[in-house]
Amino acid sequence: MRIATLRVDGTTKAAVRDGDKYRLLDFEDVGALIKADVDWSRLEGSREIELNQADYAPTILEPRKIFCLGLNYREHIAEMGRADAGYPTLFCKFAQTLMGANDDLVLPAISQAVDWEAELGVVIKDEARNVSASEANDHIAGFVVVNDVSMRDFQNRTTQFMQGKIFEGTTPVGPELVTPDEVDFARDLRITTTIDGEVMQDSRTSRLIFSIPEVISYISSIITLSPGDLISTGTPSGVGAGRVPKVFLKSGQRLVTTVEGVGELVNLVR
Repeated sequence: MRIATLRVDGTTKAAVRDGDKYRLLDFEDVGALIKADVDWSRLEGSREIELNQADYAPTILEPRKIFCLGLNYREHIAEMGRADAGYPTLFCKFAQTLMGANDDLVLPAISQAVDWEAELGVVIKDEARNVSASEANDHIAGFVVVNDVSMRDFQNRTTQFMQGKIFEGTTPVGPELVTPDEVDFARDLRITTTIDGEVMQDSRTSRLIFSIPEVISYISSIITLSPGDLISTGTPSGVGAGRVPKVFLKSGQRLVTTVEGVGELVNLVR
């Protein structure tokens, strides 16, 4: 099943995919649908929206928590010249950081080093506290595509790099939440970034250092995960800051982030 959050007539609505159309649901967004704890197999929509007319909002409008993994692919650790910490590297984002799957990415005037980071996002289905890795998949509502766009100059100002990750409206998420059965719990999906058609990142989710169940288990040992929480699982190699010379986003470029079977983000840089 594939469910999106669409902008419709000045508001937002969750919508279930039905072939080349969406059927609008009586929920503000996918997060509200998850929290309602209803049987998704019985969802009935009213108004229909053609797929090519969809205006995607962030899939989860107000996640209570957004966790991100840093340094979760060995090739990315190598290109950044970092050491493997042996534990997941965690940082957080905020709801204001998120943007829609096809929204323009507006370069912040105060940053000169805006970088791309293709990632698989995991959305939590229900409350999870101290769950084991073997139990973790039971708490997954589905998967989304994320690009953890990073302002590297701000990220590197101090050893605490969150400030380079939380610029307002710079993290596209979507376009749909795809349920685990559609993609075999995202165990081995191709993940890519292209800029103006040139492949910049190309890897697979099977290369994650800490698997999705391990990440869910680890975070839930620290704090309770809630319905609609978002976890972004880390980026593979090929980022701009890892290149010699470094390369960063420029106005006019077309940034495309794809996770096989999950979806595609298409963002014009301006």
